[in-house]
Amino acid sequence: MKIAVIGAGLSGLSAACHLSRSGHEVSVYEASEHCGGRAGYFGDGGFHIDNGPTVLTMTELVANAIAATGSTLDQHLELIRIEPGYRAFFAGPGGFDDDGVLSIYSSTQRMYEEIRANCSQRDADAYLRFVKYLTELYHAEFASFIDRNFSSLVDLARPVSAGLRLLRLGAFRRLDAVVKSYFDDPRLRKIFSFQALYAGLSPLDALAVYAIITYMDSVEGVWFPKGGMHQVAVAMEEASRLAGVHYHYGARVTQVVRRADGVRDQVEALIVDGIGRVDCDVVIATAELPLVYDELLDGLTTPPKLVTGEYSPSACLLLLGVNHVMPAGTTHHNIFFGQGWESSFQALLRDGERMPDPSILVSVPTVTDPSLAPSGSSILYALEPVPNLSGQIEWSETRQVVRDELVQRLTSWSLLQSTDSIVQEKMYDPTDWLEGGMAMGTPFGLSHRFFQSGPFRPSNVDKRVENLVFAGSCTVPGVGVPMVIISGKLAADRVKVLLGSQ
Repeated sequence: MKIAVIGAGLSGLSAACHLSRSGHEVSVYEASEHCGGRAGYFGDGGFHIDNGPTVLTMTELVANAIAATGSTLDQHLELIRIEPGYRAFFAGPGGFDDDGVLSIYSSTQRMYEEIRANCSQRDADAYLRFVKYLTELYHAEFASFIDRNFSSLVDLARPVSAGLRLLRLGAFRRLDAVVKSYFDDPRLRKIFSFQALYAGLSPLDALAVYAIITYMDSVEGVWFPKGGMHQVAVAMEEASRLAGVHYHYGARVTQVVRRADGVRDQVEALIVDGIGRVDCDVVIATAELPLVYDELLDGLTTPPKLVTGEYSPSACLLLLGVNHVMPAGTTHHNIFFGQGWESSFQALLRDGERMPDPSILVSVPTVTDPSLAPSGSSILYALEPVPNLSGQIEWSETRQVVRDELVQRLTSWSLLQSTDSIVQEKMYDPTDWLEGGMAMGTPFGLSHRFFQSGPFRPSNVDKRVENLVFAGSCTVPGVGVPMVIISGKLAADRVKVLLGSQ
């Protein structure tokens, strides 16, 4: 049997890995000239700058994908544990200063000591209970509700014990209320709830079930691949290629050819630029799901949720290669929390405007891997959450404003010496993400509000087409590097069942 995978992003690579030794012929067709999708990079003059995800957690998911090819993770990828995983800075009336800084460690003991030294004994003791809570939540949720295909809403109640466990843990209370029940210090409340934004939600509105992201960040810990985040994709591509998967680059799929076969259509081929017609028995489509329906599945109406659903906020991303090293003590990941918390999320998610006092993620990957830049140079990755294209912002006018403000902030935080220090620069705003095929101009897909999660999220199969499967951030289980890698595995599981029945 011939399996065709559309897209060599992380979900497509994961699917290819998990199918590489299935006994079927697996071919991947990628429109660009390299693998990675959103986990891409740009570089010139000795700089290698990731332009997608910058935080890597749950590394066993990458290891499992590579293991499915018959290889091992350490044969293809060197991972470096980052401690502290983050350093958090909190704005006061006079701006940012060293008094409000907290480091976030995945080591429970080190984090306990950090909280005891900088917050209170009460909060430190509460942290131990919070870690236990997060761990219980993860084990109740992961196998039963994330790493699993759903055939119907009835599956949501199976097994009953898992759902009851979540109820007992208060997983359907507000995340903000749960975190507040543990911690008095407002800094800790921000540190352990901001991750909801990764799921397209305000920490003030998200359900506690999304604290699983906090578990991934703060308990499992943060890693960085030697050579940059793009190397995760390279490693999976190498391993699956060695296991027999065929890769075709510069090969844009322009149509999924279907034939009517009784009640449901059957996919019979792809039309690929530069190649022509490619016959296949099953297709896994990992391009952005709205794009798949709009451009590849002629005559098949798009599921309503993809049209009218709520999409996550977007981001402005400023990438800089600079000709100086960072100040002593600079960490890899830094979060600068603005003073406005509730007002910022209201502006971002309700009003469609920029946060009045935004919280900014700044990553400095050369702190961990100096080889990413020429000697004596550094890379800066600055991300500000902004509304997606349903918001009120005219980006042709606002883009330069955001860029200049980010440069000013980096300079005030002593991470950028001056504009004259900038050697390489690239900026992304929502219009750039839209041009890259991302619906509503956001790289984070559909948000994870309750009725867009789990079995309520667009399925990875369409009952109108028998041998077509989907993967990626707009289908199950959702957004983020761990989730899209799982998405590829779930798609592969669907294909194994489908072909096993033929």
